[in-house]
Amino acid sequence: MLPLFQEIAQDVAATPAASPARDAIIQASYLAASVMFILGLKSLTRPDSARRGMQQAAIGMLLAVIGTLLNQHILTYQWIIIGLVVGAIAGYPMAMKVPMTAMPQFIAFSHAFGAIAATLVGVVEYRELLAEGHLTHGLAGALGFEVLFGALTVTGSFMAFGKLQELITGRPITFKGQNFVNVALIAVAFGSFAYLIYQPTAMWAFYTVTGLAFFLGISMVLPIGGGDMPVVVSLLNSYAGLAAAATGFAIGNNVLIIAGALEGAGGFILSVMMSKAMNRSFGNVIFGAFGAPPTASAKKGEQREPKTISAEDAATQLAYAGSVVIIPGYGMAVAQAQHVCRELHELVEAQGGSVKYAIHPVAGRMPGHLNVIMAEAGIDYGALLTDVDDANRVLSSADIAIVIGGNDIVNPDADDDPASPLYGMPIFRPWTSKVTYVIKRGKGVGFSGVENPLFTQDTTRMIYGDAKGVLGNLVKEIKGLNEGH
Repeated sequence: MLPLFQEIAQDVAATPAASPARDAIIQASYLAASVMFILGLKSLTRPDSARRGMQQAAIGMLLAVIGTLLNQHILTYQWIIIGLVVGAIAGYPMAMKVPMTAMPQFIAFSHAFGAIAATLVGVVEYRELLAEGHLTHGLAGALGFEVLFGALTVTGSFMAFGKLQELITGRPITFKGQNFVNVALIAVAFGSFAYLIYQPTAMWAFYTVTGLAFFLGISMVLPIGGGDMPVVVSLLNSYAGLAAAATGFAIGNNVLIIAGALEGAGGFILSVMMSKAMNRSFGNVIFGAFGAPPTASAKKGEQREPKTISAEDAATQLAYAGSVVIIPGYGMAVAQAQHVCRELHELVEAQGGSVKYAIHPVAGRMPGHLNVIMAEAGIDYGALLTDVDDANRVLSSADIAIVIGGNDIVNPDADDDPASPLYGMPIFRPWTSKVTYVIKRGKGVGFSGVENPLFTQDTTRMIYGDAKGVLGNLVKEIKGLNEGH
């Protein structure tokens, strides 16, 4: 295979180094790629067009790669082709085998490798420009910015992956004076960055920025709990985009500038929206240690035990319900229960009832996680209630609300307990329906570590067990009722 790579390299090398036709093709491919990226983002704004958006973005990336491969500065194609083959061999099976439940940590893992590439390009480019004496103030600023956000994203993404995969605890890891240490490190990093722009040949400043950024990625994600991971993943996505855009400025690649800017802006806007959905600021996300062992609630009173209901009794009520609202959480994704949930949905509708799904913006472990899970099961987009206020209006007149593996998104303390770390977060209110069923594997708290008083309310009935098994039992009982008639 190596002789084939050498032959390709020789053929390309035989073409004129500075060809106007080649330059035109490169810029045209970059322009087309940028258009496809923008169209892809637009299509991703709706679940019913999201698949098309992914295809458009993939075509855009293909065009960008083709345009880059025509660059006259490429000396040999051997390692490029080897890298493409190895990457495809490693990436395809990973993407095909990773279940939807593990997609958040897979995305965090992918962010890390994209950031590694940007950081390595920044380091190599800085060394080469410094050796050639072509390092300007502007280039030094672009390269410093690139390694700052690139290195931070590398370690931050690996930390997020570890927390999501539960290789390390999802609870915040804190120590006294941690915020002061983080702020001091940020100040030193940005001070070194400013000096690098002032004195581009100051290698110590460049490597100080790089080293501190690697450390900051760890120290800034450690105190962040699992409840904030969707915002963290989105924010790291923004950082990776900023690093890519800076890479584009440093090496003069237009498509990297455009794609990086789109990713950086999109990730930032999404992070803002996610924070708003949790009624929390960026500062509170980064420095708030959300998910730490909860403080004592402001509420006092007797601790009650949750009431349970059998699958048979629950199925009887579901069979005659006029309105049902299902609130899925990460527990449903873990159990891969979405297909059985759709079967239950169809049985209730066949009995004359209506079924809606209340999808919270921060349900799951990444933005849009539950939307994708529902779409995977073939559930119509029209059945989804993605606005919290709209969902609560439907819940207030529902006969039955079914919470499947959710916790924080249905916690009443967010409304009326100022001592709760969830206080002020927009939530669903299933307790306003006539009865609430909560399907949970056990009595433990959710990923954020916050207790939920919904489980002990008078109108709540717990059904303990794996979500897929519980829903399967409900389906079986309803079918049995139908056959009995």
